[in-house]
This record gives sequence, structure tokens and C-alpha cells, in this order.
Amino acid sequence: MSVIVSRALPAVEDGLKPVHRRILYAMYQMGLDKGPTKKSARIVGEIMGKYHPHGDVAIYDSLVRMAQDFSLRYPLVHGQGNFGSIDADEAAAMRYTEAKLNKITLELLQDIDKGTVPFIPNFDNSLQEPVVLPGKLPNLLINGSQGIAVGMTTNIPPHNLNEVCDAIVACIDNPKIEIKELMENVKGPDFPTGGSVVSDELFKLYSTGRGGMTVRGKIKTESTKNKELVIIEEIPYLVNKSELIKQIAELARDKKLIDISDIRDESAKGKIRIVVELRKGTDPKFTINRLYKSTNLQTRFNAVIVALVNGVPKTLNLKQIIEAYIDFRRKIVRRKSEFDLKKSEDRLHIVLGLLIAQKQIDKIIETIKKSKNSQEASENLQKKFDLSKKQAEAILEITLRQLTALEREKLEKEKVDLLELIDKLKKILSDEKEIYKIIKKDLSELKEKYGDDRRTKVIKTVKEIEEK
Repeated sequence: MSVIVSRALPAVEDGLKPVHRRILYAMYQMGLDKGPTKKSARIVGEIMGKYHPHGDVAIYDSLVRMAQDFSLRYPLVHGQGNFGSIDADEAAAMRYTEAKLNKITLELLQDIDKGTVPFIPNFDNSLQEPVVLPGKLPNLLINGSQGIAVGMTTNIPPHNLNEVCDAIVACIDNPKIEIKELMENVKGPDFPTGGSVVSDELFKLYSTGRGGMTVRGKIKTESTKNKELVIIEEIPYLVNKSELIKQIAELARDKKLIDISDIRDESAKGKIRIVVELRKGTDPKFTINRLYKSTNLQTRFNAVIVALVNGVPKTLNLKQIIEAYIDFRRKIVRRKSEFDLKKSEDRLHIVLGLLIAQKQIDKIIETIKKSKNSQEASENLQKKFDLSKKQAEAILEITLRQLTALEREKLEKEKVDLLELIDKLKKILSDEKEIYKIIKKDLSELKEKYGDDRRTKVIKTVKEIEEK
């Protein structure tokens, strides 16, 4: 149970496992949402000491993965230093690297201090940690997740943010929408390393939560004066580039690819470029097909969408994930509005008290002067001017500069603004449609700020390709 619930499976609401949630929350508490990066060792120490009493290696490995742009479609951590490579090189030790939160991660944490999510005591009962993050970002779908629990496993592919946002909006506009229609928006997985997905099981995946697909790298051919070149520009997700080159070299050595004369890895700055030189006059088609068949340039991705719904593991289809997101965000927006409403009403109460004081300031000063101590002064003010205890306390704390005409104007303006805000919040809380409008507005902001083009091409079926 412990492995299933508090280690290996992500929550459907924010798409995070406990270790990732604790990392992001601890970094947020450390003020790493702004300003410069801090040493990873310090971050790991903070997480381990406060929220996650397990090995530092486990925490650091999770932190590293969240910073890799070839592991996550939308990395949540901004890493400074060596955070590993697509050749499966290890990241540098945590004492050498630094990290802070990416801008997109703040969308997951936004409004966490407004009573939007439940908190529970940490392992030694000295602090509180969130059960789930407010999750404005539909993180489960856009970043995917992999995990092996006990008796179950999850392998959720990443997706494109623009497409996921459009699908959620479509589902809000038409709650009875079919999965086929949702797939007009969500075309298929969108891997950080690009490539193409070849599958006739995508509908099965999105309607049952299970389905396989073939992921291929991207190849182009070039001809020079005396050579044919096959250039690999993208490789399948989670494939180790140096292993792939080794596989090709072994095929050439074992005479299974007789046309190859040379292999070079010209990759640089995150761009992949593996050049396979062929002898003059050979047809690259045979070599390309062989590469797909015999190496990791074509791999199988078996997707299983399992996530925790209210702490219970469930296999979910596309619509269920989207509905869970909408339902969760509805609660978050409601709680946030309730929090803001209470805060605004409390402040308005004080502002009205201060305005009364401004109008009759001489009498107020007189009353305070005649009182023996501050408690008596507070009681006298309450009786004489019909104020509440909070208003009386606020008046007693006024500094002399707050008695100027300018301050009075400020208070009048604040009163108008607060009344407007309270009116707006009451409208939101009394009408579900307003809440849905806010969710849709949030999604269009996410698209505008972080949306990007698809990296992975979706090709429907393999059969057509074989016939060609």
C-alpha cells in the first residue's frame, strides 16, 4: 500500500508523486521561485530534513530528472551545471550543481497559501506539507509519468500543452463530449525528443487507458559527390544516444549493414545529429529499414495510464483525466475566491472604522487621552463611536502621518476598490459558470505563456507504410 500510495504513482490532480511534490514545495518555501539558483546539496538537505526522510540520492535523482529537457516535455526545475545528458551520462554530484524553480512550475504552486489545498503534518509533526498542489497546469498529461508499484505499473506519455488545454476547454463547453472528439485536439503523445509515433492503437489508449505505439527517430538523407549520407536528427523517447550509435556500429561490424563506411556523432547544444556515411551508389532505403528493424531507432512504447484518484489507483481514459482536472480546479477556484472574499471583507471592516476615525478625529484623540491605558481606550472607543474591537485596535495603531488629507483619499479609494472586488467574488461564488470562465481564462493564459508546437509527428498506421 505504501509503495502504491506514497511512492510510485502520481496523483491525477497535479500529476506528481510525493517525492516530486515535496521537492517543489520545499524549493518554493526556500524562495527559489525568484532570484538566483542555490546549491542542489542545500536543496536536498532541506527536503530530506523537512519533508522526505529518505536517501539523499533518491531525492537528488528525482530533482535531476525534473531539470532534464529530454526527460520532461516541460521541465519543472531550472538546473545550473551538469544535469546529465541524453547519452545517459550521470549528473554531477549535488555539491557542484545548482537549481531553482522554472516559471512554469509556479503555475502548479500558485495560490497554495490561500487555503486552496489540504495540508498534513510532516513525518515528525513539526511542519505542514501539502497533500496535493493547486495544479493550474495539467501536469499529468503534459509531462506524463513512469512508475512501478506493487502489482501495477504506470507509463503515461507526455503531451503537448496547447492540445491538452484545447481538449479541457472543449470538455468544459460540452461535458458529454466523446473521446473521438477530444482526440481532434489531443492528436497523440508529444515526446520531448521528437521523432514520430506510429500507432493504430491511439484510440484504444485514450478510451481504455492502455495501448502500445511504435516510436521512431527522424531520418533524412543527403547526397554528396561521392557519398550517400543518412542523418539521424531525432531519436525515440528514453533511448540512450551512445547505445544507439554502438548498435549501429555493431551491425556494420557484423556485416549486417554492408553499405556503411563511417559513423559520426555530430550532436551539439542539445541538437542531435548522427551521420551514417554510405558507399557511393548504394540505396539508403535498405539501410534505413534495417536501422528501424534492428536498432533502438524504432522502439515500442507501451502506455498504461494509472494514477491515484482520491488516494485510490485507477486506470483512466483521456476523458476521465480531463474531468478530474476540471473538477479539481473548480474546487481550487472556489476555495481561493472564498479566501479572497473573507480577506477583503475583513479589510473593508477596518477601512470603514478608519474612515469614521478620520471624520471625528478630534473627539477620538480626546477619548484616547482621557483613558488610563490602551485596553480602556479600546473599550471607550467601542462604546462611544459604535466600533468593533478590531476597528478600535486599528484606530489605536494609527500613526500621525495617517491623519493627512492624502491618506483619507487613499482610504476612500481603497473602500471603493474593496466593494468592487467583494461584489465580483460573490458573483463568482454564486455561479458555477463564472468558475468555469476562470478555468478557461487560466488555460488560455497557460497556452499564451508556455504553449509551443508539437515535436512528435503522429502517423496513423503502420500498414500504409509497409505497402508503400
